[in-house]
Amino acid sequence: MSGAVRNATLPGDPPGGRRAVAVWSIGVAVYFVAVIFRTSLGVAGLDAADRFHVGASALSTFSILQLLVYAGMQIPVGLLVDRLGTKRVLSIGAVLFTAGQLGFAFSPTYGTALASRALLGCGDAMTFISVLRLGTRWFPARRGPMVAQLAGLVGMAGNLVSTLVLSRLLHGIGWTPAFGGSALAGAVVLVLTLLFLKDHPEGQEPEPSPHQGAAYVRRQIAAAWREPGTRLGLWVHFTTQFPAMVFLLLWGLPFLVEAQGLSRATAGELLTLVVLSNMVIGLVYGQIVARHHAARLPLALGTVSTTALLWAATLAYPGDHAPMWLLLVLCTVLGACGPASMIGFDFARPANPPERQGTASGITNMGGFIASMTTLFAVGVLLDATGDDYTVAFSAVFVLQALGVSQILRLRGRAARRERERLVASRVETVHVPA
Repeated sequence: MSGAVRNATLPGDPPGGRRAVAVWSIGVAVYFVAVIFRTSLGVAGLDAADRFHVGASALSTFSILQLLVYAGMQIPVGLLVDRLGTKRVLSIGAVLFTAGQLGFAFSPTYGTALASRALLGCGDAMTFISVLRLGTRWFPARRGPMVAQLAGLVGMAGNLVSTLVLSRLLHGIGWTPAFGGSALAGAVVLVLTLLFLKDHPEGQEPEPSPHQGAAYVRRQIAAAWREPGTRLGLWVHFTTQFPAMVFLLLWGLPFLVEAQGLSRATAGELLTLVVLSNMVIGLVYGQIVARHHAARLPLALGTVSTTALLWAATLAYPGDHAPMWLLLVLCTVLGACGPASMIGFDFARPANPPERQGTASGITNMGGFIASMTTLFAVGVLLDATGDDYTVAFSAVFVLQALGVSQILRLRGRAARRERERLVASRVETVHVPA
């Protein structure tokens, strides 16, 4: 009986089907291109340092500013999607991140390049929450976790394109043709969005949201933040995501080439391993959490502990360079960071009613990007201060992990109690629903 109720389509649920897959695929294509552009600097860090004649701190500013804009836009984007609709927000996002990528290709100075990355970050920020909302508008609620997981996998595929394709183009045809040519992908998805994307199926128009003034926005944010599950979700996202993000976005390639003595080709293959590991582990984590809800926190803390252990072993290895087997294990484990960060949404989602889901997701999504910004900056400053001592610089990872774990342990009890209360209340409401 309970299984039948759980698998039944709710009244008013979108029907799904081929049309839903087609429309959703267009939105995911926009996110795919955005991730390519977001991670493109990760394979061009050394080239950017040479092109703009900057040191480690200035180089890290590219990614820090990009992530700062991204994180700061999360809650506003959720509100924009509610007011303007998914199609308009994705279209605006595609225009902005395409302009940013094109500007980065032709930037003659460090300042103009920095402005281009900020513009790119602004457009990128409009994609993920929009794609999540598109999934809820076109697919039945029971398909939500699977649809969100698939969106994340497509995003990692965009990262794979950066490490495999864009890096080769960069060293084959040069900076401007590589970045300028890649911007064409943004124009393509913009056209597809304008021509074919629909906010919702026919007959599934959402009711207009009243009270969209500043006071309403403040109440929404305050109510979501008061929930311990929202804050726990933020700290899980904060603690799990950033080691891989920092590695892929900027510092992985320089670390592997300059500190570990690898060739660029071999370093690129290790970055690819992180992405492939992410995609495989994401499917595994998704299945585990769907079937065993209590596994959320053990998976998150286990990922943090294993990541810290492998980083410590790599940085403290007695010798000039860590052995290849250790680097392979490190990159494989870093692949778990992205899937573990998605667990943060699984804490925030049951803690908030449907009308606050966008706000709660935006708050949660800020966590990992704030941690990534902080670590990117710290690594750059420490590299400049220590004469490129990567062992000291990457020790910043442990500081942020310790902070995040302390907050997770502090909030886990309150979040669990609150979640149980909501579950009991929902069961009581279900029992009293008339047949």
